[in-house]
Amino acid sequence: MADLTTNFIGIKSPNPFWLASAPPTDKEYNVVRAFKAGWGGVVWKTLGDGDPVVNVNGPRYGAIHGKDRQLIGLNNIELITDRPLEVNLREIKQVKRDWPDRALVVSLMVPCEEQNWIDILKAVEDTEADGVELNFGCPHGMSERGMGSAVGQVPEYIEMVTRWVKKHSRMPCIVKLTPNITDIRKPAQAAKAGGADAVSLINTINSIVSVDLDAMSPAPMVDGKGAHGGYCGPAVKPIALNMVAEIARDPETHGLPISGIGGVTTWRDAAEFMALGAGSVQVCTAAMTYGFKVVEDMIEGLSDWMDQKGYTSVDQIVGRAVPNASDWQHLNLNYIAKAKINQDLCIECGRCHIACEDTSHQAITNMVDGVRKFEVIDEECVGCNLCVNVCPVENCITMEQMAPGTVDPRTNKVVEEKYANWTTHPNNPMAVQEAAE
Repeated sequence: MADLTTNFIGIKSPNPFWLASAPPTDKEYNVVRAFKAGWGGVVWKTLGDGDPVVNVNGPRYGAIHGKDRQLIGLNNIELITDRPLEVNLREIKQVKRDWPDRALVVSLMVPCEEQNWIDILKAVEDTEADGVELNFGCPHGMSERGMGSAVGQVPEYIEMVTRWVKKHSRMPCIVKLTPNITDIRKPAQAAKAGGADAVSLINTINSIVSVDLDAMSPAPMVDGKGAHGGYCGPAVKPIALNMVAEIARDPETHGLPISGIGGVTTWRDAAEFMALGAGSVQVCTAAMTYGFKVVEDMIEGLSDWMDQKGYTSVDQIVGRAVPNASDWQHLNLNYIAKAKINQDLCIECGRCHIACEDTSHQAITNMVDGVRKFEVIDEECVGCNLCVNVCPVENCITMEQMAPGTVDPRTNKVVEEKYANWTTHPNNPMAVQEAAE
């Protein structure tokens, strides 16, 4: 049986599935229910310095729905915890004593003054929590007050505050990064320079998800007005995966532990984050959509997959795909694949033909010998695989590699076996210039 036990920067948990800092981790009642359901850890909803925090009492969430109202993306305008600091601290201490085998990390956000951090760190240490996560990511509400993503967008501030935390605390420190930045590697490098034990990402993406066209106001609408919020859920997963991979393969941050966040809904999502370098994963929207017991499917699915693949520990997955995460110029330009349509599975909907005919390379027929039939014209197919993605029948259209030595009917050239990339390709002006020199 696969062992899902996780040791992330010295913080142990029975599995790599943690609840992210958010409404589901705002109080003892929720966290205890989560632990009973099987979650390996939680990051307690962000604590402030004790000054009053007032959340809106109207709608806090906006949503993007797919077919059958499947929740694709969630936008929130909720702030950090509005519960008294002393109440949160007391509950954190009690939960950690009652559940010593679970990871309990506390998210923090206070003004950029060293004394503020000294005070909050002392209070959190007294709870015997396993670590702290510095919330440098929230894009709304708190950022207007000089916190959250206002700090996370300035690498110098990240390094400064991280140094304070490491100087004044014994606890492991995770720096939570904002995706609302041009190059995610810069804040990660700053966190590492400041002594961070790990980074977590991504926090929510700055967004307005919809506009009420009757009230002419962004949604969610509070008394006639709306504000930008933080976007999360399955829709942000591709962005999160890319940013995790960028940090994992950057020479300056290579080896820096990562807690992956962003649209994790299934065990497969979690495995993808881990393959790209995440040592643990954090979940929020899936729990808010399906309840805490969604973790049961995650645990069972990951365990079964690991057994099938022969993995015995989570550590064997972490970072396994990083060497294959490359830049475009390093891709093999001699690799050629063509689309193939399985006629036994084809339902003759015509979507592949329309997509290719109107927007791609006119490489799929809709008639053969006067009969409605969809076939790939190898002479025109460039292997873009658009048809695979628009086909409603899984595995009806597949991509098949052309073996070296065969002739590509589109170019009449022999498929070469040697590796070629854009750096040395003759169509690259820089390569031609270097060769001439």
